[in-house]
Amino acid sequence: MCWTTPKPESNAEKPLYVCVLSNTKTSQIPGLSAAGKTAELTVYTPAGDSELMHTGNIISVPVMPMTPPYDTPTPAVITKSALNLTKVPHVFVNAGLMILPDDSIPMHNVGAEVGEDITTGIAVHNPRVIFDNAKKIGYEIAPTTDHPIIGESIPGGTTTAMGVLIALGYNARVSSSADINPVELKCKVVSDAMKKNNIIVGSLRTDPLRAVELLGDPMMPAVAGLIAGFKEYDPGMNIIMAGGTQMAAVYAVAKHMGVNLDNVDLATTRYVMEDETANFADLSKDLGFKAYISDPGFGKSKLPGIQRYDTGTIKEGAGAGGAMYLANLMGFSDDEFREEVENVCSVLKAGAV
Repeated sequence: MCWTTPKPESNAEKPLYVCVLSNTKTSQIPGLSAAGKTAELTVYTPAGDSELMHTGNIISVPVMPMTPPYDTPTPAVITKSALNLTKVPHVFVNAGLMILPDDSIPMHNVGAEVGEDITTGIAVHNPRVIFDNAKKIGYEIAPTTDHPIIGESIPGGTTTAMGVLIALGYNARVSSSADINPVELKCKVVSDAMKKNNIIVGSLRTDPLRAVELLGDPMMPAVAGLIAGFKEYDPGMNIIMAGGTQMAAVYAVAKHMGVNLDNVDLATTRYVMEDETANFADLSKDLGFKAYISDPGFGKSKLPGIQRYDTGTIKEGAGAGGAMYLANLMGFSDDEFREEVENVCSVLKAGAV
């Protein structure tokens, strides 16, 4: 049974999952991000996600990444489940972390500083350097794969995505990891940041890295650079950007930079596609990317915390949509996938409330 639309049909022999880990101080604006039990704890989420995806548990962070008010488990449990089932290798990229994960986590480093609060007038230091360093990493690891799936973990990233998309001239409504998308707050934060730098809709259309520098986050040039590196090695390589509206923003940055985006598609979840507070389908049409949409049937789960995904609590993150795509591509059914998610949660003692 195919639970991804359209059906994944890549003949990849060497898939690779890559997760870019990053922080932006924008996530610490109270009420903006739900990628952590509190705004303060969002800084730990990328490190915790990487430990969970690599080991099945957290090691050095104080609490497993959860989304309030129901302590819904991080989407990293979804990605971990896909990695368990498919046995696909994975690597992580440090693109400006506040908190580093355990030393056992395999990590490349693009030399990025932590992203700033975009309302301060600066968002990303040296985005060109981040892009160039990530491009080198992409080229270096390209021989190990013929089908990279690139995900991200960066709390606050939908707000920065909105800012960059608007600066590039797109009508951007972005999703959220919260039950109720704080749309008004996101709009105010982006508006304040744009006013700070005298930016209007589309005014940075020809200068995408400037849009990242003033309104974005360090994950964006890192992912764009990885794609450029993979494509320099093999111009025809099939690449999946694993994510929703955040990856749409990265796609826009890469497109306006002139990066080769042939055979570069997005893979996300039904929850993002059906989010009425976002406009993922419109962004797909406007930017010209193909989107794979997966529905794991989490409403059938025996765990209330996993069922919450079906009702709008968390919609994406940690490459969850790409992880579902990967599991489907490798022949696993939605029932098998859901069972593995429950197995991962049982080890973590998560999702039962």
